[in-house]
Amino acid sequence: MKLFAYLLVASSIFFGACSSNNVTNDDSLKKYFDENNVTGSFGLFDNGQGHFTIYNRKTFRDSAYLPASTFKIVNSLIGIEIGRVKDDSTVIKWDGVVRSNPQWNQDLSMYNAFRLSCVPWFQELARRIGKDTMQHWIDTLGYGRRYTKPVINKIDTFWLDNSVKVTPDEQLGLVKKLYFDQLPFQKRTQRIVRSMMLMESNANYELSYKTGWGYTEDGRSIGWIVGWIEENKHPYFFVLQIASTGKPLDVSAVRIKMLKDILAQYGFMKGKK
Repeated sequence: MKLFAYLLVASSIFFGACSSNNVTNDDSLKKYFDENNVTGSFGLFDNGQGHFTIYNRKTFRDSAYLPASTFKIVNSLIGIEIGRVKDDSTVIKWDGVVRSNPQWNQDLSMYNAFRLSCVPWFQELARRIGKDTMQHWIDTLGYGRRYTKPVINKIDTFWLDNSVKVTPDEQLGLVKKLYFDQLPFQKRTQRIVRSMMLMESNANYELSYKTGWGYTEDGRSIGWIVGWIEENKHPYFFVLQIASTGKPLDVSAVRIKMLKDILAQYGFMKGKK
């Protein structure tokens, strides 16, 4: 009974709990999407005020895409929780296959593999977790529950091949729960994953995120950045989702530039929030 009650909570849509009184639709952000020849959505949640700022609200709430490498957050949580890896210092040896990203062609610790977004490292972790255990945890989390195919057959590609899809709204709910130790994992597990997500830290702010890059069924590039920015001990959670419009797109460069442009517009990264 307790598990069933948890599933009802875990699988609820984060944005669905909001009323129009605590949501601002900000169409001024459209310029960042237009100038980079992408479509998509952006959401920012001010935890202290309980307020959302959204661009493209319907897409943010209802459009689902493969998680791509943002799934490394969940993959890491499961792997640490069940002991397939001890912590972020655990090394998985390079399999000897030469890949286009030279940084992947070496033995890597979990910490470095996460930050380099090393796909084969996390594919091996998924194989070590196994299909049944992975399915159990995805079901427990309610991850992509509206869009995920019921059976994970390809244990090392399902987050890359559109078998699993998540909405930006769901991604925001996940990182918020991770920040506050509210996911069904030990606090140690969540702390380790949070530490891997911390990408920038200085006197003004801490910026934590995970990126993702993949392709839709019709061949369009999609990109993610999910995480939070913290200033003066005050967290703000964000999700940026972009999709190409047919023109060549350097997802890795565009997504981080757009994120920082948007955050700068809102006055972040100055330590004054």
